[in-house]
Amino acid sequence: MTLKLGGLFAAVTGSASGIGLATVKMLHDNGVIVFGLDLRRGLLNDEAEWIECDVTKNDTIESAFSAIEASAGKLDIVVNCAGIGAIGSIENADDGEWHRVYDTNVVGTARVSARALPLLRASPSAAIVNICSIAAVLGLPERAVYSASKGAVLSLTRAMAVDFIKDNIRVNCVNPGTADTPWIERLLQQATDPDAERIALNARQPMGRLITADEVAAAVCFLASPLQASTTGTSLAVDGGMAGVRSRART
Repeated sequence: MTLKLGGLFAAVTGSASGIGLATVKMLHDNGVIVFGLDLRRGLLNDEAEWIECDVTKNDTIESAFSAIEASAGKLDIVVNCAGIGAIGSIENADDGEWHRVYDTNVVGTARVSARALPLLRASPSAAIVNICSIAAVLGLPERAVYSASKGAVLSLTRAMAVDFIKDNIRVNCVNPGTADTPWIERLLQQATDPDAERIALNARQPMGRLITADEVAAAVCFLASPLQASTTGTSLAVDGGMAGVRSRART
């Protein structure tokens, strides 16, 4: 069974690397015409038309979607993958970090989605997929600001789903566990012992390993598919069992 994505148009933010890049490639491989929105081209090649976009700035969002409108006239899929992280408890976080993370992860998702709505309304099978996190539903150590922002993305997903169900626009999110991406690698390199920290992250997930960007991308494509026409307001965990499984310690 195919996902029936061929010929659809998609915009993916955070497309230069990691989960965003994997999503672009998988959508492309399924016949989707993809616009990759990011601050830089990064590792994007011919899988997408790169458009420079900063999700914290309305003028660049407007410019990006004006270009998409001129090129395609509509959108069928929007994937909100752009995001930033933060390490520490509330004791370590200052107001600047709170505003910076929320402006990108939460308000950025809302800004992009709002601007995309006129194009999505022109599609018979429109879908928005937000990249949330296992941090939205589990308490993780030293991730207070990031977790709060992803909790907001989860609530925002449900609110958007009910607001736009009348427009036949489905809104869902994917909750990845810790994924083996360049972002995680940068976080690991900040640790006192990166190798020990990687072992700890692997052990934290019941499957005993980090998830892959392709596994998250596959979930995005599933939720974006017109075959999921009755799926909206949901979160799909791709987390190695973190949210729902309690296994014995590995030896």
